[in-house]
Amino acid sequence: MNITLQNLGRRYNREWIFRHIDYTFSFGKKYAILGPNGSGKSTLLKVISGSLTPSEGSLVYQNQSQGDITVEDIYGELTIAAPYVELIEEFTLKEMLEFHFKFKSYLQGYNLHEVIALLQLEKAIDKEIRFFSSGMKQRVKLVLACCSMGGIVLLDEPTSNLDLAGEAWYLSLIEKTIHENRILIVASNQEKEYPFCDAFLHILSYK
Repeated sequence: MNITLQNLGRRYNREWIFRHIDYTFSFGKKYAILGPNGSGKSTLLKVISGSLTPSEGSLVYQNQSQGDITVEDIYGELTIAAPYVELIEEFTLKEMLEFHFKFKSYLQGYNLHEVIALLQLEKAIDKEIRFFSSGMKQRVKLVLACCSMGGIVLLDEPTSNLDLAGEAWYLSLIEKTIHENRILIVASNQEKEYPFCDAFLHILSYK
């Protein structure tokens, strides 16, 4: 799986958030999109995910076995965890996981039991999400993204609301689930969130 950005730009009204991005995210590598708060990192992730259309330029998604994938179909290859992606608060943890994995396949080697163990939330399995702490919710978001089958994993501010133990858990999650057959893209302004990354895209270079 490769994602190629060709002269990519996005603006709101007359203000350009970024312009003229020519970049390729390649199969098997880990990337960090870097920049201060408000610089456009989340906007770029949304464009990559297909939830926002570019104002200029284009994206090309290529699968080694299937060829080009349209933006309308890329959701099948993609998972995302971000502050603006909400969980269904009325579900219990078990219901949330079962619902999610009706639409996404488990990453190879994982099932409901394995995911719950990885979360380290066995005692909260029948607790409604609305009663979870912000850190517990963040763990659930990250596991849903990383433990679902898909060639592209997008993480926006992945350690939001995590304490020190949660940050160590996050690094372990990446090591266990992001393998050579996936693209990982992390949007961040904190070095602790991307020490494993191979390449870096600085959003301020495209203003």
